Amino acid sequence: MSVAELNGARIAYELTGSGPAVALVHAGIADRRMWRETVPALAGEFTVLTYDQRGFGDSTLPSGPVTYTDDLRALLDHVGIERAAVVGVSMGGRSALELALLHPERVTHLVLVGAGLPDWDWSEQMKRVNEEEDAAFEAGDFDRMVALNVDFWVGSASTAVRTLVAEMQRRVLEIAVPDPEPSSPPPLDPPASQRLGEIAVPTLVAVGEEDVSDMREIADALAAGIPGATKVVIPGATHLPPLERPLEFNRILLDFLHTDSR
Repeated sequence: MSVAELNGARIAYELTGSGPAVALVHAGIADRRMWRETVPALAGEFTVLTYDQRGFGDSTLPSGPVTYTDDLRALLDHVGIERAAVVGVSMGGRSALELALLHPERVTHLVLVGAGLPDWDWSEQMKRVNEEEDAAFEAGDFDRMVALNVDFWVGSASTAVRTLVAEMQRRVLEIAVPDPEPSSPPPLDPPASQRLGEIAVPTLVAVGEEDVSDMREIADALAAGIPGATKVVIPGATHLPPLERPLEFNRILLDFLHTDSR
C-alpha cells in the first residue's frame, strides 16, 4: 500500500500489473478490498489502480469539501497515469462518470456498475432506508447501521460477501469525523443526468439482476442517454457484482476493455 497527500486527504492506493491503465473506484458500501477478485484478473495485461476514497478504508476524512472526482484526477496525476479505463461501482460510478464529463481526455473506457446519479428521484424504499440509517447514526447504533446496509444492498449475497461488506462498512464508522465536518460534494451544473450525451468514449453500463429498483432504473437511463453505450445485466448479483459474481464480471470487463477506444 502507498499513500498520497491529495486535496488535504491521505489517500491509500495500490498499483498492480503493467500495460494500459485501469482505475477501479469502489462503492460507498465498500473500500478497495471489493476489487480483490478483479485485480488478479486484470494485472496480467493492465496496470491496475485501486484506492480508498476519502473516508474509507485506509484513507482519511479531513474537513473541507469532499472532492471525490478531483481526488481521482489528482491520484492519476500522482501515479503518472495520463489516460485510463475507469470502472466505478455505485458512488464510485458517480466519480467515474463525472471524470469522463469534466476531463474526457483522461478516460479511454467508462464502466458504470450499479452507478448512482445525485439528482435521481429516489424511491420511497430508498428514502426510508436512508432515514433509518440516519436515525441509527444519531443513536450511535453502528451495529444497526451496518446491518441495514448489508441487508439492503447485498441481502441475498453469500455469507462471505456479506461479512466483507460488514467489515468495510464498520471501517467507515471507525474513521474519525473531523470538526468541522466535511461538506457534501458540489453537484455538477448542469447535472450529469442532463449531460450524458457528451460522453464520447466506449461505455459499459452493468447492473446486478437483483440490485435495488433505483439502481436498475438508473442503469436503463444511463444506457439510453450515453451514445453507443452497452448494457449488461449480471444474473444473480445484487449491488456488488465484482465480489458476488467475479468470474462473470471479470469476463464481461475484460471483453469490454479489449474494444478500441474512440
